[in-house]
Amino acid sequence: MVFGADLYDRDAAAGVPDSAVAASLGCGVPTAVADLHPGDTVLDLGSGAGADVLISARRVAPGGRAIGLDMTVEMIDLARRNATEAGVGNVEFLQGYLEEIPLPDGSVDVVISNCVINLAADKSRVLREAARVLRAGGRFAVSDVIADSGMDEATRADMQQWTGCIAGALTRQQFQQALDDAGLVDVEITETHRVHSHAAAAIVRARKPAELEG
Repeated sequence: MVFGADLYDRDAAAGVPDSAVAASLGCGVPTAVADLHPGDTVLDLGSGAGADVLISARRVAPGGRAIGLDMTVEMIDLARRNATEAGVGNVEFLQGYLEEIPLPDGSVDVVISNCVINLAADKSRVLREAARVLRAGGRFAVSDVIADSGMDEATRADMQQWTGCIAGALTRQQFQQALDDAGLVDVEITETHRVHSHAAAAIVRARKPAELEG
C-alpha cells in the first residue's frame, strides 16, 4: 500500500516544508492533475498540514489563492505555521466541516482533496457542497479511495479500516452517481494503485457546467 509523503516527488513538493509533506496521509497528489492556472482560487477539502494548499498556491500565483479547510484547530495552526515557514502569502486556512463549507456559492475555480471524502459520514452532502462553491465551469479533481463492488461486510464493519480510508469508501458506481446528483458533469474516475485487497486509490475529476450549457 502507498499512502502519504512517499507519493510526492521532489519537484511536486519543492518549497513545501518537510513537516507539511510528512504529515500527509493522502492516497495521491491531486495537485498533479487539477490543471491549475495563475489566477485560480483553489479549495482543498481536509487540508491537514497544508501540503497541497502550499503546492497549489505556488501554481496559481500570480493573482490566485489557495484555501485549506480542516475541522481541527491543531491542523489549522500547523498549516498556518507551515505557510509562514514556506513564505507563501496567497493562502487562507479555515476551520469547518466538509458538509458545511464556510464559503459563498460560486466562489472557487477548483476543488481538490486528498483521501478525505471517504472519511465523511455523508459523502453525497460533501459533493453537493463542493459543487455549490464551484463557479460555473469550475473543476473538481480529488484523490480518493474507491471500493471494489465486492467489498465484504467484515471489512466495511472494521473500525481500523475506517480510519485507514478503506471501509467508508464509495464504489466507482456510487461515486459517479453522487457526482451526477450534485450536478457535476464529465466525470472521470481513474484508478492509480491498489491500497487494499478490496480497494484502490483513484483520481476523480469532474466539472460544474458553464452557465450557458444545457
